Amino acid sequence: MQRNESSSPIAPSAHLERRLLSRHVYMMSLGGAIGVGLFLGSGGAISIAGPALLIAYALVGTVVYCVMRALGEMSVHSPVSGSFSEYARMYVGGFAGFASGWMYWLWSIACPMAELTAAGVFMHYWFPSLPQWIPALIGLVGLYAVHWTSVRLFGEFEYWFAIIKVVAIVGLILLGAIVLITGWTALSHGATVSNLWNHGGFFPKGAKGVFLALQLAVFAFIGIEQIGMTAGEAADPEKTMPRAVNNVIWRILVFYIGALFILMTVQPWTQYSDGASPFVATLSKAGIAGAAGILNFVVLTSALSAGNASLFSGSRLLFSLSHAGSAPRALRHVSHRNVPVAAVTVMAACSGVGVLINYVAPGQAFTYVTSVATIGGLSSWAVIALAHMGLRRSLRRTGQPLPAFRLPGAPWTSLFVLAATAAAAISMGFTSGTRVGLYSGGVAFVLIVIAYAVKQRRSRREDVPTAEPTVVRSQESVVDN
Repeated sequence: MQRNESSSPIAPSAHLERRLLSRHVYMMSLGGAIGVGLFLGSGGAISIAGPALLIAYALVGTVVYCVMRALGEMSVHSPVSGSFSEYARMYVGGFAGFASGWMYWLWSIACPMAELTAAGVFMHYWFPSLPQWIPALIGLVGLYAVHWTSVRLFGEFEYWFAIIKVVAIVGLILLGAIVLITGWTALSHGATVSNLWNHGGFFPKGAKGVFLALQLAVFAFIGIEQIGMTAGEAADPEKTMPRAVNNVIWRILVFYIGALFILMTVQPWTQYSDGASPFVATLSKAGIAGAAGILNFVVLTSALSAGNASLFSGSRLLFSLSHAGSAPRALRHVSHRNVPVAAVTVMAACSGVGVLINYVAPGQAFTYVTSVATIGGLSSWAVIALAHMGLRRSLRRTGQPLPAFRLPGAPWTSLFVLAATAAAAISMGFTSGTRVGLYSGGVAFVLIVIAYAVKQRRSRREDVPTAEPTVVRSQESVVDN
């Protein structure tokens, strides 16, 4: 039965504290999706689509905005731990909640792998002979220590990580604008807006290039929905969630469209290649002493920031799945600081597979893990759209008013999200490296179906009903002014 479970009681041991301040949630929303998808993956995306990549990013950005408005509406209506997996359970059905939770968990373990892999790549700037797996391992251990300590410490680290990369992106955009206007730096001889159409046209790879770039644009944005995971631990979700979600459109315009526009005007798009950060490459040619090294440090912290947020969302998802009866009971354990340490430990251990991949196949590691992350993220966007449609049906059936904060144009905007995610998934089948994501997603889904069938059979045999969604209650409410 579909209903709002905001009054559902839980045991004291299940509590997570609302220790994320409004500034934490705000900066997480501002910097949550600015990771290696932009700083590293955009180089390959430019080489695939050329200047027309701006269209691919604008299209995916529109999808993201719809997803976030839908998630924001559900978060304000029912702030729960586990976010959309619980909404899927409440408004679509038991299997939807079970499957979406575990498919998103596939993303949750693949994303830290990708970010830690990128950290290893970025370290090559200073230490070319350093094996990628070493900085990946060091980064994983460091992030695990942060999460073990407290939710508040996680929020502080993410807050400062986000500030660093946001300031860097804004600075790069301003620097590019100065180069275009004044001709300053060694890039001046080639910096011109006409670079967008002078090297094979605006569509040098045709419409196919835009289509193939969709998956890379999706990976750049995936993770933005993690802000929904903070609803259960935000001090004032009714206030902080709308504010965080509304910032999405500005982030899309400035940090993605604006940054890519600058990159492809200060230099021809043909100067960028896969496997190298276009931002670092551009500053290396600009002739500004030390600038490339400083930016490389920024993109390194960006990778750690995105990995930090992924560990957070993945551990909270495991915690929620455990309370819903979809994961082992042991994952419900929390520390004396009310941190779900068992779930955090499992997340860190599974993410450690990425260290092994970097040891065995460092050259292919980034492509493999990002494709897995992409298919997991696409499934989460589709589920958010389905759950939102279910919420609207539930409200109409019960005669309840729509929330003050809502997704405009529903249900058509939700249907648009579903169509766009399907198109992006199809685009992954056209290249050999990204097919790994499709294969892994298919295998994972089959295993999920089997696991759900076993779970249901066991539940019927034991005659124990499945637990209702767990609502995180506040033990200590802290509001940041």
